This record gives sequence, C-alpha cells and structure tokens, in this order.
Amino acid sequence: MKLVLIGAPAAGKGTQARKLIEKYHLAYISTGDMLREEVAKGTELGLKVKSIMASGSLVSDDLIIAIVKERIKADDCKNGFILDGFPRTVVQAEKLDELIGSVDTTIYIKCPDDVLLKRITARQTCPKCGATYNKISVPSKVAGICDVCGTKLVQRKDDTIEAGKARLATFHQQSEPLVAYYKAQGKLFEVDGLMGLDNITKAIFARLGE
Repeated sequence: MKLVLIGAPAAGKGTQARKLIEKYHLAYISTGDMLREEVAKGTELGLKVKSIMASGSLVSDDLIIAIVKERIKADDCKNGFILDGFPRTVVQAEKLDELIGSVDTTIYIKCPDDVLLKRITARQTCPKCGATYNKISVPSKVAGICDVCGTKLVQRKDDTIEAGKARLATFHQQSEPLVAYYKAQGKLFEVDGLMGLDNITKAIFARLGE
C-alpha cells in the first residue's frame, strides 16, 4: 500500500500517520522529520536547509526527490509506506509517479487557516525522541513533558505566527494543486480536519479497508 498524506501544517497528518502505521504496518516517510534530523546533526545538508525551514519556505524539488528516492529503497518500505510532506507540488507528484508508479490513495486532511494557526503555535516536540504534541488537541499527560521518554518539550522555531502564516501561504500556492492532480487520477480521499482525531481515523480506515 502506497499512501500520500496532504494537509497544511498542523492539519493532523502526523497523528493520522501513526494510526495508519499501527494498523497496516507501513513505513513512515516524513521529509520534514528527515530534514530536521539533518539540521540537528549539523550536517552539510542540515546547514543548507536550516534557514529555509525557519522562514517557512520549501526546500528545492531536486533535493527532496533525491532524499525520497533513497529512502524508499529501504527494507521497511517493502510492505508499503506513507509519505508525509512529500509531494508538496505537482512537479514532485509527477516525479514520484516516475519513481513508484501511481499511489494507491491520497488522503487530504482539510482544515481552515485560523484553526491551523492556533494549532501551529500550540505544537510541542520532544527534542530527544521526536514525539509531537499539541496543547490544544493532543496534549502530553504531564504539561511540557514527553509521555514517551520524559524529556522537556520544546517549540520548533518555525512554529510561530509569522512562520506559520508564511507556511500556510506557501501551502495554498504550491501544494493545493495536488488535490486536483490526484482527484483527476481518482486517487483522492478528502476528510474534514475538524471532525476530531478519532472520527478522522475511522473515516480513513473505512476508505482503505482491512
């Protein structure tokens, strides 16, 4: 099973991806996580993308495609995978089709901008294990502390109002055409991001089947 998750920042893609991984035993490929890992390591790639990510802009197509091409060769992708954060543009989607053939389903979690901005500024991340939380919708059991490893949670530098607005504007301009692209292929499943986490999960499972 080859799935693509589409949604603006804070739409809930990561949360739903975890549910899908658990049920269907798929590999999770988040280009955002991979890039942030490189930034944390201070690699050449990390230094290159650090300023781009902080401003809310997108990394170049060639760079992202090269990263994804290598990632899908891994053994854990043999049973299928979920792509989160890629493709972001129609050009990237076309390149993906060249790499793997068409995807099975593209899940688009749609949510209003005002709600997304509130979620963005409420997001928290564990710097140690990478677990993500949201003070509004998915809070940690103990405020400010990771449920998984007990580390103090932090806010990413790109989870500010200014960067959030820039990221949403970029999403609308460059990523929303993906909806039309996958709809034309008959691969699109649109779900209301305001339904609540459990209802969104149930709707996706119903679409994908057992």
